Amino acid sequence: MIEVDNIHKSFGEHHVLKGISTSFEKGKTNLIIGQSGSGKTVFLKCLLGLFEPDEGNICYNGRFYSELSTKDRRNLRQEMGMVFQGSALFDSMTVEGNVMFPLDMFTNQSRSEKQDRVDFVLKRVNLIDAHKKYPSEISGGMQKRVAIARAIVMNPKYLFCDEPNSGLDPKTAILIDNLIHEITTEYDITTIINTHDMNSVMEIGEKILFLKNGYKEWEGTNKEIFKTDNQAVTDFVYSSELFKKVRQMYLEERN
Repeated sequence: MIEVDNIHKSFGEHHVLKGISTSFEKGKTNLIIGQSGSGKTVFLKCLLGLFEPDEGNICYNGRFYSELSTKDRRNLRQEMGMVFQGSALFDSMTVEGNVMFPLDMFTNQSRSEKQDRVDFVLKRVNLIDAHKKYPSEISGGMQKRVAIARAIVMNPKYLFCDEPNSGLDPKTAILIDNLIHEITTEYDITTIINTHDMNSVMEIGEKILFLKNGYKEWEGTNKEIFKTDNQAVTDFVYSSELFKKVRQMYLEERN
């Protein structure tokens, strides 16, 4: 679980995060949404420990980040897995090499132990015969699954995903959403996803945090988002005709 208490972050005179408080439960898919410039990326980087808040606290399973030593912060980061927007795979490494990279960097495991772990996570993301292929030889959806495998190879307590569906077709995006949700539930991970994808919100949004101009504008579940009268949320979520129709159907069913 991650608990956030009244965090602020500024860059010069630009006040980006303005007193955000929330919590993210383990075993659930927690989504952060909002327009460009709302503070989502800065907030995610604060959660990752890449930026330190100017005010407020972030607590990881009872550990306040501001109170951790340099060594403890390094250990905490090794409990985090990250899926980057563009997958961020090493072009010169095979699929197997990409997934094994964190094990090579941060563990003293034997070669056979690392190989067993890599084989396990690649099988878990439904990539069985791609070990020796290079990123350029596989599809965008497969690249994303490699990125997920790499993110979970260290058995993290926290999984962060930045626009995991970016550049994917709708069918593949749904498969990636379902995979992230399954892994989150199966391994009881605290998963936080930065997204613009409203299909993700509807499908796997067990907790949704909506940011606007650096403030927490709204939070709730994908079911509660249909019920809200918050104009900023409805303007953002139902900006497309499809979701306007979905909401209208939901309201009609309630009546």
